[in-house]
Amino acid sequence: MIASIGTSDNDQSKYDFLVIRNLSKHFGALKAVDEVSFVVQQGQIFSVIGPNGAGKTTLFNVMTGIYPETGGEAVFLGHNLLGLPPHKVTELGLARTYQIVRVFDNMSVLENVQVGFHCRTKAGVWDALLNTRRAKRERRFRRERGLELLDAVGLTRYQDELARNLPLGLRKRLQVARALATSPKALLLDEPTGGMNPSEKEEMMALINRLRDEGLTFLLVEHDMSVIMGISDWIVVLDYGVKIAEGTPEEIQNNQVVIEAYLGRGLENDTAEN
Repeated sequence: MIASIGTSDNDQSKYDFLVIRNLSKHFGALKAVDEVSFVVQQGQIFSVIGPNGAGKTTLFNVMTGIYPETGGEAVFLGHNLLGLPPHKVTELGLARTYQIVRVFDNMSVLENVQVGFHCRTKAGVWDALLNTRRAKRERRFRRERGLELLDAVGLTRYQDELARNLPLGLRKRLQVARALATSPKALLLDEPTGGMNPSEKEEMMALINRLRDEGLTFLLVEHDMSVIMGISDWIVVLDYGVKIAEGTPEEIQNNQVVIEAYLGRGLENDTAEN
């Protein structure tokens, strides 16, 4: 059990969880994201799919402050995300991982997770220099909580290993553990199973489901349709930056526009086999 995944808000129920309204990002004449709208409900596993170049990662980058928007709105628990730097988005409770794994290669696995606590700690430079009671208390918390998170993602045995020595599947789990250290309310995962073998994919899906059961909301960008159809509550489909469909996995599987634009015969065959 992972205690206190997200921070509590007494007034949280006043707001829709995450609202994206007419969100756009243009690079010159290229409309990478073009007036996309959707609503994510708390506790959902919400997936965004589409072919390469559809605008999925760009959408995440706008939502998390990496790219400025061209237009539209992104509101998370009543807070406007647009215009905020990435660390402020994280402080609000919206954390993310990346398609290309980003870990600190020359730090241990445990140290990588401890980095994630930075946005929630209060000790400053003088606390560290003088080794104050607050600094000692926070160091103890970071270690204890870091070990809890490593246990949650199945990395306890690797806590002292350099991150660069982990295989890809474990490095992706490490990204999740570090994101969890920020105490998120929602976690954006960009290609969480990309490059994994079938057993690693099953383990990642089980981890996502377990964390959702403990109170976390997920937004996924993922290419593996067996993962998407097996784990998602709701799916949005992008094509050339435009939302062309949304619905349950069953509705998306049977949507002719989606099949023609992206899924093709492959998904129909997979569905028949399963």
